[in-house]
This record gives sequence, structure tokens and C-alpha cells, in this order.
Amino acid sequence: MTADRFEATYLIETPLAPAHVAEVMAGEQSCGTFTRVEGETDALRERARATVESIEELEPVGAPSLPNALLERQGRSGPWRRARVRISFPVANVGANLPTLAATVSGNLYDLGEASGLRLESMQLPAGYRAQFDLPRAGIAGTRERTGVAGGAMVGTILKPNVGFTAAQTAELVARLCAAGVDFIKDDEVCADPAHAPLAQRVPAVMAVVREHQQRTGKHVMVAFNITDETDAMKRHADLIEREGGSCAMASLNWCGYSALQTLRRHTGLALHGHRNGYGALSRHPLLGMSFPAYQTLWRLAGVDHMHVHGLQGKFSQPDEEVIASAQDCYTPLTDGIDDRVLPAFSSGQWAGTVEATWNAVRSDDLLFMSGGGILAHPDGPAAGVASIRQAWTAARAGIPAEEYAREAPELARALVFFGK
Repeated sequence: MTADRFEATYLIETPLAPAHVAEVMAGEQSCGTFTRVEGETDALRERARATVESIEELEPVGAPSLPNALLERQGRSGPWRRARVRISFPVANVGANLPTLAATVSGNLYDLGEASGLRLESMQLPAGYRAQFDLPRAGIAGTRERTGVAGGAMVGTILKPNVGFTAAQTAELVARLCAAGVDFIKDDEVCADPAHAPLAQRVPAVMAVVREHQQRTGKHVMVAFNITDETDAMKRHADLIEREGGSCAMASLNWCGYSALQTLRRHTGLALHGHRNGYGALSRHPLLGMSFPAYQTLWRLAGVDHMHVHGLQGKFSQPDEEVIASAQDCYTPLTDGIDDRVLPAFSSGQWAGTVEATWNAVRSDDLLFMSGGGILAHPDGPAAGVASIRQAWTAARAGIPAEEYAREAPELARALVFFGK
């Protein structure tokens, strides 16, 4: 890869020659066609056309992964050939334009008539190009600084104000969670600015108890208010959070879009908690959409500080291997020389019993370990739920099985019995 080109790697499936399809892809996303058109000189082609850098043919399959009306009309049959294709694009075609970058590496490729499957797997950017985009304001180190957690995993939980809690009721729950010892609290993704607890009321009410807790204990609990909305409204909500002494805002990435997140990043110094709800629509089919390495690359260029990766042994469809790889993506700088690492947020069905698997998988404390029911539904209350997770984390780091450590840790023992069922 050279300084004036970025690269994207794809998995394709086709009944045609993969080399031909790769050239179609390169042409479609640069000069507009795989064959020359009027006025397309050698100099213009060299400057502006995407280039196929490599093709690795894989094992064929006996049936197409996705329907394709064009191939059906042509009477195409197998074998259905698969290949990994790497294409480079001129930086000058796109510039520092994140939506257009996303359109270039994805765009019409998913609709190509030559393919019965196509998936964007990863992206590689030259350092100078990456430097033209936004960086996280907090990231891992900044989140630790703002929460005062110098070491160990940051323990968080999830509010469910969408069940009908008013702003006052939400604040009362936040006060209990602060007292229970959490480091981080986030809104649920489906609760942003509801009529029963609008942000104009919820932010001041919640931050009043957060400030009181900080004044009493010296501990700032980071609250990620869900400000997902149209762009101007998100800016107003962020301003309100800052005025009230807050440190974080959450946005549903897929529904706000790249432009809105860029605008928000440039508008506020708050940590931006990137929630990936809806990512399954892009990722669950193995021959469609995009893999997490490419997905997180694009969102990190928008300047997010935290990225959801789901959780190990959790309630969602992703295998543990994908969750682990996603966390490692967050820990890995996009290019050499620029520290743009972001904090992975482990969530979905997490409790003290999933801590050991998490530690063994990532061997890092640099994460948000978020537990809803594992804290709020602990039979001895939220403080015991938080304690059970911290005890499990201590045991895992020491290489002690949770069941053994629980002999001297009653909160963990109760969690293992209660949730283990």
C-alpha cells in the first residue's frame, strides 16, 4: 500500500471468473465501468481507476448464497466460485469525506449482477490519509481518567427508562447504582428522548445525583445519555450534558449515520459511546454486508471513543470468536504512529459468570464490562451485583476458578447460584 492509495479486501462468490468480477468491482467504484469509455485516457486511468491488487481463489460451493435475478436470467449455474479480492483506490478520488469513503468501499458493490455474494472484510489506510479524519477525544486513557479507574475493568450497567420510568425515577435508580459502585451507566438504545422522561428533564435530574455522589465520594460516574436524534437535536442534547457536568453521550451509529457522528464529534468534547444496534443486518450473512474490522474502521474515522462488541457467552448470535476478534480490532491502531484505539464495550447477557471467559479471551483490563440483570437482578441488590463482578474479575486475573474464589466471596457465590441456573 502506498501513501496515495487505500485498500479494501472483499470475499466474493460468483459463477464467473473471479478475476473478471474483481475488475468489474474496481471499475464500478472508480471510473464507473470495467471497460474503457470515451475520454478515458491512459493517464486518467492511471490516476483515477481502482486497481485489483490480489485475488486468492477459495473452495467453490454447490449453490449460490444469495438470489440474483441477472444470473438466473442468463441461466448461470455452478460451480459457484469464491475468492478473496484486494482492491486499492486512489485517495484523491475520495478525499477526507467519510460518507463517500463508505460509498466507495461498499456502495453499489452489493448489487452487482456478477456476484451471488459479496462482503467487505477489512480496510487498510495510509497514515497520512487516516490523519485527515477525526480521532477519539477520550478513548481508553481518557475514559479511565474521567471515571477515575486507574486499573481493572470498568464495570457498567444499563438503564431501562423505556419501561416507563420518569426522569425522577431514573435519577433515583442512578443514585442507587452510583452508591452500588458502578463506573459507567448507559441508556438503553431504544430510549432517547421519550415523552415520559425527556432528555431536557432526565439529564438535569440524573446529573444532580451524579454530582452529589461525586462531591461526597470523589468518584465521577460516567453516564452515557442516549442522544440519538437528528443532528441539530444531538448537538443541543450534548450541550445540555456538558452544562450539567456530564462526560459522555451515546448514539446509535447505524441510524444516525457518518455525517451526524462527525458533526457531533467536532461539536463536543464528550466521550462518544458508539452503539452498534442494527449491525446484525450488515453482518449476519457470511456473504453479504461487512465484517467488523471494516465496520469499526469507518466508525473510528468519525471519532467515536467506545465501540460495542457484544459479549462472550451472551444472548446474541455472534460466536465468541467474533466477539474476541472485535475487541482486538478496537485495541489495534488503524495505522502506525497514531493512537486511535477505542474502548471495547462488552454487553449482552453479561454477569459474574462470564467474567472468566472474558479475561481469558482478551487478557486486558481495558474494557467496559456492562451488566444489566447481572447487577440489577442480583438477589442481594445492585451493590452485591457489582461486587460479584469485581470479585470474579479478581479471581480471573489470579487464575483462580470462580467457584473456588466464591468460598470467600459471598456476593459472587450468590451470583453463581442464582444466575447459574
